Amino acid sequence: MNILSHIKPLGFNWEMYDPFIFCAHHKDHFPRGNSEQGIDHRYHAGRHMGSDFNLKDGFRMYHGFDVPGFPAHPHRGFETVTITLEGFIDHSDSLGGSGRYGAGDVQWMTAGAGIQHSEMFPLIYQDSDNPLELFQIWINLPANKKMVKPYYKMLWAEDIPVVEEKDAAGKRINVRIIAGDYKNTRSLSPTPDSWAANPGNGVAIWLFHLEAGASVEIPVPGNGTTQSIYFYKGGSLEFKDITIKSGFQARINATETVLATAQEEDAYFLIVQGKPIAEPVAQYGPFVMNTRTEIQQTYNEYQLTQFGGWPWDRSDPVHGPDKIRFTEIKGEKRVSRTS
Repeated sequence: MNILSHIKPLGFNWEMYDPFIFCAHHKDHFPRGNSEQGIDHRYHAGRHMGSDFNLKDGFRMYHGFDVPGFPAHPHRGFETVTITLEGFIDHSDSLGGSGRYGAGDVQWMTAGAGIQHSEMFPLIYQDSDNPLELFQIWINLPANKKMVKPYYKMLWAEDIPVVEEKDAAGKRINVRIIAGDYKNTRSLSPTPDSWAANPGNGVAIWLFHLEAGASVEIPVPGNGTTQSIYFYKGGSLEFKDITIKSGFQARINATETVLATAQEEDAYFLIVQGKPIAEPVAQYGPFVMNTRTEIQQTYNEYQLTQFGGWPWDRSDPVHGPDKIRFTEIKGEKRVSRTS
């Protein structure tokens, strides 16, 4: 079997494999913000406002009208891992939690039995552009965890372990460890009911940056654990006798360490791995259950309860230009960080 298989182009939503559901890659070059941290209305022309996913003028509004992003919407039965590279996200939820994070921060949220949240992209700078880049990875939950109490936590950028290496030629390698163990360096803990909380499930999320010409030995899992690579920026990567270009993904099939070499440019790629949950998956938009009956039950329950309602005065709240990198969870002490 070849080292790489299932080689295919990356789209907006990247295909992933059990226990993962998919990854959405957001890369938008937003312009200067206005006094409300939103878009000047002249940018509305030619857009399907409320459902704008075309990359017009270098950015999308998504489901936002004034501030780009995703106003209040529900989730149940899975979890999201939101990894920011650039820009900021304003979080608000039905449990009364709120926060702003960005510039390398990660939010890990287990939706469990059900939560509503909004994810808005405030344009906090009025004197310069507001570029945004993030990944949001959806990870499934097993049947016995789908109805756990919703929970989320922040992994702040300065706390996330980073391994910096040099290869035999002195070329630089940088690895950010979002989940799992990389060469004896362990990530921060995920949420307690996550599939990743059990080390035996082998879940890992690693972000690599290789200097042009650098070679790195990628550890490979065993015991039926799946491993995939998502090459989102750079020139090309060589794996023994296979080369893939930037903008492609592949499954890694190996029983021993894999050597990856960046060719003519620096290479940036994401690797995820995990032991499959191996249960039936039924998905309907923001709900991920095991059967269609459970999906219908979830939909009916959401119509009745709204998963606790919405305590905010608007569906797309933002938190003001003076609040930079904080989280506040109802009943818990607020944690602030400065940029």
